Amino acid sequence: MSKKKLARGTLLLKNDVASINYAARIIRRGGTVAFPTETVYGLGASALDPAAIEKVFQAKGRPTDNPLIVHIENSAALASVASFVPDMAYLLAEHFWPGPLSLVLLKSDFIPPAVCAGLSTVAVRVPDNHIALDLIRASAVPIAAPSANRSGRPSPTSWKHVLKDLAGSIDAVIRSPGCVIGVESTVLDLTSHDPVILRPGGVTREELEQVLNRKVAVAGASSDSETPLSPGTKYRHYTPEVPLILVTGSGVKVLKVVKALRQKYETRGLKIAVLEASLTAARFGRPADVKALASGLYGSLRSLENSGVDLIIAAAVKPRGIGMAVMNRLYKAADRVIKVC
Repeated sequence: MSKKKLARGTLLLKNDVASINYAARIIRRGGTVAFPTETVYGLGASALDPAAIEKVFQAKGRPTDNPLIVHIENSAALASVASFVPDMAYLLAEHFWPGPLSLVLLKSDFIPPAVCAGLSTVAVRVPDNHIALDLIRASAVPIAAPSANRSGRPSPTSWKHVLKDLAGSIDAVIRSPGCVIGVESTVLDLTSHDPVILRPGGVTREELEQVLNRKVAVAGASSDSETPLSPGTKYRHYTPEVPLILVTGSGVKVLKVVKALRQKYETRGLKIAVLEASLTAARFGRPADVKALASGLYGSLRSLENSGVDLIIAAAVKPRGIGMAVMNRLYKAADRVIKVC
């Protein structure tokens, strides 16, 4: 490799073969590497190494009862991380892997309890990103990876976001263009007779129902007293450094309330930002707009918090398709929710 670049002690790696192989050596030796996926940047460590997993939790400031997702190369590797794989899992893998779908299965004894927050289950997926897949192959171990940000912050969709939150706390980051989907994977629990979405994400409820030819339930948000079965279901997440107000309800009324709120706070001398893409989607219900909002959501929140604004106002989108994932993130990011009847 050429001369290594550092950012406050974190190694900056290219995304070429030599750099990915170097990153794999870091993983095998118990280190931590941030890498791109099609959803968001992940902070990876060997899923078989409890000490390495502890480094991930420490770097993020992540509660230890919040389980991680294990990333594998292909569905053939399921048998090494899960003790039982139902036929439904292979059917879904055939349609959605590589891709933004994580399946919750009964874990194998090879997976340390720390990965799963002491649960008997493990969430597994195959990422749809050649850098991530090359890293998994070169590491020759499954990689446990939550999003590569400080716990509670908007997830990172670029390596620069990773450095802002974690420079000096992780061993390396692989530099690559931004993540395409922009919100995390859908987490689907397959440990009971009926599949249940624990976290909406890049694979929609409608897509799952079409493949499975059955209705798929969506779990309610866990309370603070419960043990989360999936990442992103218990603690507050995705919060920018400035307050965010979310306005929900019918499209036309939402737009009027957003406009009134903006005028109200601007007369008080505050600098207000509005997520314009969400307004367009709320008003016209265009699926493409909602998809674009999902892709740019975290980047927009991070850009706005750095622009000197005092308040962000977001309009609700219809919770269908990828819109369900967008609304899930906005609810968790919001300091205040205004419901318009």
